[in-house]
Amino acid sequence: MHLPPGQITHVAIKIVRIVKMSNFEEPKATTAPHIVKEELLAAGKWVKLETTTYVDRAGSTRVWETVKRTTRQTNTEADAVGIIALLKRTLHKDSVVMVKQFRPPMGCHTLEFPAGLIDEGESAEAAALRELKEETGYKGEVVGITPVTCLDPGLSNCTTQMVLVNINGDEGENINPMQQLGDGEFVEVILLPLDEFQVQIDDLLKKEKTIVDTKVYIFAMGMVQAFFKPRELPVLKQ
Repeated sequence: MHLPPGQITHVAIKIVRIVKMSNFEEPKATTAPHIVKEELLAAGKWVKLETTTYVDRAGSTRVWETVKRTTRQTNTEADAVGIIALLKRTLHKDSVVMVKQFRPPMGCHTLEFPAGLIDEGESAEAAALRELKEETGYKGEVVGITPVTCLDPGLSNCTTQMVLVNINGDEGENINPMQQLGDGEFVEVILLPLDEFQVQIDDLLKKEKTIVDTKVYIFAMGMVQAFFKPRELPVLKQ
């Protein structure tokens, strides 16, 4: 049987529609991921290990191993604070106040921002100023603070807030700062010029076995972008 061209086209469109309908799959139902239960495996003074049973977006039940701090205070979502402290002195470059200390889990020294746990009833700002004074001896003023941020979400629920602090280096107690370290704390204070921050860190790493905290190096890369990258724009090279 021969069909006229118009009918052939009409039949072909119907066949295409049937094929498309036969290949169509209903979208899979999704669910909001949520925690079902948390069970303790082991606990120490400072940290604990739990199994976290949860439901993923496909509706499947899964189990995760989670590390948590035992020290999180009530009425707060942050475990700790980190302090980006900028030392400002007359006739000196602005410097970032850093700390170097031996970290047993790493088996070596680390280069970090001053940091510490938030005490009961303490705000993140107050904790930052207290920890800065204890670890470095400097007294500063809070000028900025981040929201609560996670540190290693694939491993732990540990959270922190980064606090930006300015230090007047011309004030008497900041000219010869005195640390207030606790028993067993050994912290070396290192001042790195803000406009040479990454270069100075890289030089330090070449000289000794030290691991840099992730937050520190990301900040260093940001400073490079802020100080030097604008000069590399094509319009500024002309």
